[in-house]
Amino acid sequence: MENGSDEQDTFDAIVMAEARFHSEGYQEGYSEGTRLGVIEGRQYGVQQGANIGVEIGSYLGFAVTWLKLFHKDSDKKHSKKVKVLESLIEMIQKFPCENPVYDNLQEDLDKIRGRFKQVCSLMHISPDFSFGTKGSALAF
Repeated sequence: MENGSDEQDTFDAIVMAEARFHSEGYQEGYSEGTRLGVIEGRQYGVQQGANIGVEIGSYLGFAVTWLKLFHKDSDKKHSKKVKVLESLIEMIQKFPCENPVYDNLQEDLDKIRGRFKQVCSLMHISPDFSFGTKGSALAF
C-alpha cells in the first residue's frame, strides 16, 4: 500500500507544480514590478518637480525684474501693478518647494499661476510660456 501512496504523492506533486510555479512566478513578477515602479515613479517625480521649479522660478524672476523696473519709475500709475507683483512674489516665497507631500501643493500652484496671469493681464503681456527640452523660453 505504501507504493500506492508514493504514486499519489508524485501525482499530487505534478498536479500542484503548476499552481506552485504560478504562485512563485506571480510573487517574482510582483516584486520586480514593485521595484521598477518605485524607480520609474522616482524619475517621474524628479522630472515633475524640476518642471514646477522652472515654472515657479520663471514667475519669480519675471516678477522681481518688473518690480525693480517699476520702482525705478516710482510713478503712481504703476501702484496697482506693483501691489500685484508683490503679492505674486509673496505667494512664491511661501510656496513649500522642499515639501513634495504638501497637501495643498496643486491648489497653491494654481493660485500662483492665476496671479501670474493677472499680472500679465494688467501689464498687457501674453502669459505664454514654452518649456522646451533645450532649456526654457519665455515668450511675450
